[in-house]
Amino acid sequence: MKELITYIAKALVDKPEEVSVQEVEGEKTTVLELKVAPEDLGKVIGKQGRTARAMRTILSATATKLRKRAVLEILE
Repeated sequence: MKELITYIAKALVDKPEEVSVQEVEGEKTTVLELKVAPEDLGKVIGKQGRTARAMRTILSATATKLRKRAVLEILE
């Protein structure tokens, strides 16, 4: 799941070398923390949050297939 979010984020931004994804394992949920360059934040979030919502949908579908629960947090 971490690789999936990294791949999608790097395809969206202007500075792919500054993309980092941290995976935090919880008891029932995995939290993926996405960090990008400040000037690329808008590209990852998208208009009215559509791009971020799409990334969360893809992550949710992947997690469901693996019988896990995952949450995407975009950090500033």
